[in-house]
Amino acid sequence: MKRVLIANRGEIALRIIRACHEEGLEAVAVYSAADRTAPHVRAADRAVAIGPAAPSQSYLSIERLLAAASDSGADAIHPGYGFLAERAAFAEAVERAGLIFVGPPASAIRAMGDKTEARARMSAAGVPIVPGGSAPSRDMAGALAAAESSGYPVMVKAAAGGGGKGMRVVTTPADLEPALQTARSEALKAFGDDNVYLEKFIERPRHIEIQVLADHQRTVHLGERECSIQRRHQKLVEEAPSAAVSTELREKMGGAAVAAARAVGYRSAGTCEFLTTADGAFYFLEMNTRIQVEHPVTEMVYGVDLVREQLRIARGEAMQVPQGKLQPRGWALECRITSEDPANGFLPSAGRIVYLRAPSGPGIRWDAGVDTGDEVTLHYDSMLAKLIVWAPTRPEALTRMSEGLSELVIAGVGTNQGFHRRLMSDPAFQRAEIDIQFLERRPDLIAPEPELQSIRELAVAAALAEAEGRQSRHAVLSPDGSSTSEWARQARSEALR
Repeated sequence: MKRVLIANRGEIALRIIRACHEEGLEAVAVYSAADRTAPHVRAADRAVAIGPAAPSQSYLSIERLLAAASDSGADAIHPGYGFLAERAAFAEAVERAGLIFVGPPASAIRAMGDKTEARARMSAAGVPIVPGGSAPSRDMAGALAAAESSGYPVMVKAAAGGGGKGMRVVTTPADLEPALQTARSEALKAFGDDNVYLEKFIERPRHIEIQVLADHQRTVHLGERECSIQRRHQKLVEEAPSAAVSTELREKMGGAAVAAARAVGYRSAGTCEFLTTADGAFYFLEMNTRIQVEHPVTEMVYGVDLVREQLRIARGEAMQVPQGKLQPRGWALECRITSEDPANGFLPSAGRIVYLRAPSGPGIRWDAGVDTGDEVTLHYDSMLAKLIVWAPTRPEALTRMSEGLSELVIAGVGTNQGFHRRLMSDPAFQRAEIDIQFLERRPDLIAPEPELQSIRELAVAAALAEAEGRQSRHAVLSPDGSSTSEWARQARSEALR
């Protein structure tokens, strides 16, 4: 294994490129027409064009990715996260082409990719699962029986799903049929599979996940990450360790995650997601058979480079994680910086980044996929970067994150930076009194207060007025004698934009 093609883009592509270089491997980037000047293209040893901006014709095209690997002489492919990372068919196609897939076996991806099969396997392996049906609900009678058995409220979930798609909470029998229809339709569009199942809806749980790592000899866990700050099942902030997990609970959950990985013959890095309750109970949700967006917080507190370990395991080498139980050191937080407007329903923002200043200093890590001058489009995920901090304690990490967010400047596109700043200063969040419904109860953290919105609007108006005044003081005469020529008006419009 000497040359690795990264079948992805953005910050995770850059992350993998750095790991390849540190392992003495060449890195090959792929890019769509929209990404031809992207940072990951510039950072790689070589780059291959794979098609138009539409993901279906570029980053999701197995045929084009394999052709790029062949053209570049790559002997391995790393899928990153998203796109094809959890498609068993992609892993199989890579292996059929005689290439190394930097990830788990296709059989493990397939076993964990179908949520109903995963639940059945985990139950057989002794891993606690959320009460509910492990078989797809294909008729109303069966669905009603499963709901009555679990007890309302129940959650309708897509069997092949993830990321909150194909999910509905049902509180009464009358709401079950429309929820099933909606979830099936959404699941079919998102995953090409309309199978859904029911499980007990646990109110106010925390979302805790366990990082696992497996080579051909050992399977270990690297503690937990707290991922309870979510909006519509999309994570916004992660931290490691969790304030709600004791050493005893960490070992119980870690043992369950290791058992889950062994049950499907897992290799590489993976994550088992759990729901936990206030009384210390925990239930298996799903396994993400790839590197996670939030992997840096685990790296910061355990001192393990997870992507380099993936590369070593793919080469058939043993992981370099020490034997014995590892304990977290200090506290790490991660904020996902996205091109979205929280005050406007998290609608995505597009445009050119005219200026970017990243925070720096002790304990600060900036994993970005963009830089000044880059174009942010609506073709791909809205995540621009991840701001990660480490400190000896959680309060110190919160302070460091607040300082980092204050230093961060991104001009040209709207971001969720303001939301993160409000969250870091919120007393309930500072006390770690959170669960996965936390933001549903706190809309004030998502949208700025009206007074702040008014101040922002006044500031924009003042800036426009100043620009207009400055332009009038430097009016340019056009050939017909008018005060402002067409080209000058165009220049002013461009400057204001």
